[in-house]
Amino acid sequence: MLWLGVDVGGTFTDAVLFDEEGRRFRHAKAPSTPEDPTAGVLAALDALKVELTEVERLVHGVTIGTNAILEQKGAEVWMLTTEGFRDVLEIARTNRPELYNIKSLKTPPLVPRTRTLEIGERMLFDGSVLKALDLDEVRRAAEKIPAGSDKAIAVCFLHSYANPSHEQAAAEVVREAAKGWFVCASAEVLPQFREYERFNTTALNAYIGPLMAGYLARLREALAGRGFQREVFIMTSNGGVSTARRAARLPVGTVLSGPAGGVAAAVHLAGLVSGNGGAPEGGRGVNLITCDMGGTSTDVCLIEDLKIPVTNEQYIGAYANRTPQVKVNAVGAGGGSIAWLDDGDILNVGPRSAGAQPGPACYGQGGAEPTVTDANLLLGRLGAGNPLGGKIVLDAGLAEKAIAPLAARLGLDTPALAEGIVRIAVARMVSAIKQISIADGHDPRDFMLTAYGGAGPMHAALIAEELEISRILVPPWPGTFAAFGALISEQRHDLSRTHTLQTRHATDAEIEAVFSALEAEGLALLTDEGASPDSVEFKRALGMRYLGQSWELEVEVPDGARSGAELEAAFEAVHERRFGHRAGGAAEIVNFKLAVLGRMSRPELPRWEPAGNGVHPEKPAGQERRPVYFGGEFAQVPVHDRERLPAGAVLEGPAIIEETGSTTVVPPGWRATVRTLGDILMESEQA
Repeated sequence: MLWLGVDVGGTFTDAVLFDEEGRRFRHAKAPSTPEDPTAGVLAALDALKVELTEVERLVHGVTIGTNAILEQKGAEVWMLTTEGFRDVLEIARTNRPELYNIKSLKTPPLVPRTRTLEIGERMLFDGSVLKALDLDEVRRAAEKIPAGSDKAIAVCFLHSYANPSHEQAAAEVVREAAKGWFVCASAEVLPQFREYERFNTTALNAYIGPLMAGYLARLREALAGRGFQREVFIMTSNGGVSTARRAARLPVGTVLSGPAGGVAAAVHLAGLVSGNGGAPEGGRGVNLITCDMGGTSTDVCLIEDLKIPVTNEQYIGAYANRTPQVKVNAVGAGGGSIAWLDDGDILNVGPRSAGAQPGPACYGQGGAEPTVTDANLLLGRLGAGNPLGGKIVLDAGLAEKAIAPLAARLGLDTPALAEGIVRIAVARMVSAIKQISIADGHDPRDFMLTAYGGAGPMHAALIAEELEISRILVPPWPGTFAAFGALISEQRHDLSRTHTLQTRHATDAEIEAVFSALEAEGLALLTDEGASPDSVEFKRALGMRYLGQSWELEVEVPDGARSGAELEAAFEAVHERRFGHRAGGAAEIVNFKLAVLGRMSRPELPRWEPAGNGVHPEKPAGQERRPVYFGGEFAQVPVHDRERLPAGAVLEGPAIIEETGSTTVVPPGWRATVRTLGDILMESEQA
C-alpha cells in the first residue's frame, strides 16, 4: 500500500510517499506554480516517480484560499440577508484597528451593501418563524444579480443556527436560478450565534468558493488522467483531513491547511521521541513551540502536553474566520522575504515576498531584489552546490549584485548587511512567538523549539537564542514536513450548535440529546467518507460562561460527565486557570461542540540508517568545509551531508548540515545530536 501526502507552499510544492510494504519514505520538491497549482503538484509527483494506480490514500494540503483572501483575488460575492440587516458586515464589531488614530479606517467588508439584498423573512432566536419566507421574492432577488461565471452567493438569515429551514429553501432557489454559481448558506458553514462572525465567515467561504471548487475539479481530473480513481483528501484547518468534495463546498475550512499539517506532524514526532507514541490526545509535560519557515512566511504554534490547540477566534488578514482551526500565528518572514530601505534608510525585511516567481535574486529567474535567501547564501549558510528542490542552483554572484546597492547606501560591506537582513527576519519571527507565548502567560524557556520548513532549521538557533530556549528539535526531512503531516493526519470534523441552557436547570437528558444529535451527524459524515464506524471517536466540548457575561470559554467535557453540576465544575476550573478566580455564580451553556475523529493506522517512522548511496556517495560526511559568517567574520566550517550521518553522531558548532530541501545551521555554542528516528536534537551549551 502506498500513501501520498502533498503540500502546496508559496515557493515549493512538497510531496512525501510512504511504501507500507517496504516501510520506506520518498520525498520530493518542485517549484510551485501560482498561476495553476496543479502543474506544481504534478511536477512533484513526477519527481517521486510514483504510479498513482498503486496509491491507496492521497492527502493534499492547500494554500489557494488563504492566498486569495490575503491578495484579495476572490470572487465577486453577493449576499441575501434578512430585511433590516443589510449592514451587518459594514458595522462589524465597531472596534477601531488603531485605538489612538482618529483617521484610521476599517477594512472594507467582503460584501458591500450595494451587493447585499434584503429578503422579508424573520426567524426568532428559538427557531420559531415570525415571518415566513417568500420563495418568489428570493427568485426576484436572484434575478437582480448580474450574470458572471466567477460570482458567488452567500445566504445569511437571522437566527438560522436555531432553524436553518429558511436558508436551506432560499439556497435551493438561488442554485436553480443561478446555475453554475457557488452558493452557500451560513447554517451549513457556521451554525452559531453572533451575526457578524457567522455572516463574515460565510462571506469568506463564498469569496474563495469558485476558486477552490475549480482547482479541486482540475486536480481530480488531472489525477484521474494518471490512473488515480480514489477519493482525494484535503488537509483542513482543524488539523484533520476531509474529502475534496466537502472542501469544495466548505473551502473556508482549509485556510490553514498547510500550517495545520506541520503542527500535526510536530506533535506526532514529539510523541514518538518522548515515548508518548505520537498520540494526538497528548503527553504530559511535553511542550513545543513550532516554527515552520518557508519561502513566503513563518507559522508558529504553541503546544502544551502534545495537545494541538484548536480555536474559533482567528482572523485571516482583517477578516473574522470562526471555523475551527489550529491556533497558528503567521508572520511575513520567509526565505523569499524582500529586504528594503524605508524613507529614513532604515532596513526592513518583508512582508513582501519574491514568491515562487521570480523568486530570490540568486535563483536566476529574473528576481533583482535582495531576500533572506540571498543573504544566507552570501553568509555561507546556504551552499551554492546544494540545489533547492533538487533543481534550482543558487548563484552567489546574483545575490551579491542584489544586496550590494543597499550595503553601499548604508555604508556597510555586503556580509554585514546580509547578517542584518537575517537578524531582522529573526526578530520578526521572535515577535510572532512572543505573541503566542509571553503575551498569553507562557515562558518560552519552558518549551522546545521544533523547526521545520525549508528555512526553519537554518534560523532556529538564532530564534532560540533570542528567546533563551535551550533545546531545538529538527525533524527528519524538515523541508517536506507539512506534507508528512498531511500523510499521517486522521479524518476529522468539528461540529457545533448554539443551544442555550442554564446548567443549574438543565436536565441530563437535555444535554445528552444535543450531543447525541451531533454525534449522529458526525458519524454519518465520516461513514460517507469511507471511515469504518468502529474507528470513529468523539470529543465533546462546550462554550460556557457565567450568566451576564458576553463571551464564553471552551470547556472540554470530562469523560463520563453528564450532569449540569459536573459541567459547571469543569467550567469553573477553566475560568480559574484563565482568569485566576472563580465567580461562584450560575453558569450557562451557549454552544455545544463535537470533534469527530476517524482513527486510522499511521505510517511508522523507520529507525534512522545513514544512506550508503546518499546524495554524495563519494564524499564522507563532514569532509567538506566552506567559509561561513559567524560573529562578524568568516571561518572555515565543516559541512555535513545529513543522509550520511549515523544515529548517535554528535556535531559541535559551528557546523552546517545539508540535505535535499533544507539546511540546518549549528552556530558556535550549540551541539547537535542525531537520534534513532533521524531527528536532530540541538542543545545550547549555555543551558
